[in-house]
Amino acid sequence: MIPVNEPLLDGNEKSYLAECIDTGWISSEGPFVTRFEQAFAARVGRKHGIAVSNGTAALDAAVEALGIGPGDEVILPTFTIISCINQIVRAGAIPVLVDSDPDTWNMDVSRLEALITPRTRAIMAVHIYGLPVDLDPLLDFARRHGLKVIEDAAEMIGQTYRGCPCGGFGDISTVSFYPNKHVTTGEGGMILTDDDDLAEACRGLRNLCFLPRKRFVHERLGWNLRMTNLQAALGLAQLERLDEFVARKRRMGQAYGSLLADLPGVQLPLARTDYADNIYWVYGLVLSDGHPLDAEGAMQRLGALGIGTRPFFYPMHRQPVLRDRGLFAADSHPVAERLYRRGFYLPSGLALTAAQMEAVAAAVRVALA
Repeated sequence: MIPVNEPLLDGNEKSYLAECIDTGWISSEGPFVTRFEQAFAARVGRKHGIAVSNGTAALDAAVEALGIGPGDEVILPTFTIISCINQIVRAGAIPVLVDSDPDTWNMDVSRLEALITPRTRAIMAVHIYGLPVDLDPLLDFARRHGLKVIEDAAEMIGQTYRGCPCGGFGDISTVSFYPNKHVTTGEGGMILTDDDDLAEACRGLRNLCFLPRKRFVHERLGWNLRMTNLQAALGLAQLERLDEFVARKRRMGQAYGSLLADLPGVQLPLARTDYADNIYWVYGLVLSDGHPLDAEGAMQRLGALGIGTRPFFYPMHRQPVLRDRGLFAADSHPVAERLYRRGFYLPSGLALTAAQMEAVAAAVRVALA
């Protein structure tokens, strides 16, 4: 089986982890946490980096730090992972969903104006799979309407928008360091902001909101979202090689593109837009409506041939847990629905070899014939 993802861990990871063990600093109090926060924030041009236990935790804390609460409306894409909507719903706010652009698979920013109401408080820009959201019109929309912007750059570590690093836009940004990301800590995430007050709030929220001078006195409810020194050591070693990893991912995307170029009835990822070149976090395929297989059928065939795959995101407006709460009963977002039905992605991890990619491409041709 060729796995859908395998990380590359042949840099300074072992050395830094051994340092944690040798010094006894394995908890969140260790020095690698601060080093990783500072290095990552500098990489994306942010003043503050707040390391947390995972990318979902980063989103939860970001929404809470912005004070989003009952009755507030937050605009976000329907085509995303459920992590993006969790804290919005739990806070009693109202998620307002946007359909996808059929070419980039990101939120269709041309639809934003129709969604604004007096209760709109924030917009969450979630970069999807390899290309960033078109941020200029989104940020202009937010400025004109006085909205906060949360940038979810979980899948865009190392990507840029018009030459500026993703993770550096809006009021607050989040990233994930899950093993399939360009920088991994196993599990982990980070909150990024230039706002001193937001940074202080997020640091408190990740650490149970202990008061600085009265440790076990609490004026606000927080979480235990701390990243360990072991995780941060791994992340720092990975970050040292980010440019190499990004170049490797782009070569992989180009190789897949060449191997699958003439495949009939299949949409390949868009190589570039006028604001970014694809970083190919994952390499997705979307089957045409005329193709006899849907995504599920194609993945079953590929699995039988020893090829790992993953489905595209199930749209938020179709999620049973959200529909059961009375949300999105009237929503219809046909592009996102089609992306789920017809889309899936191939093995895309950094450890994937050229020979494995050729084997994957050959299996795709057999499976989709």
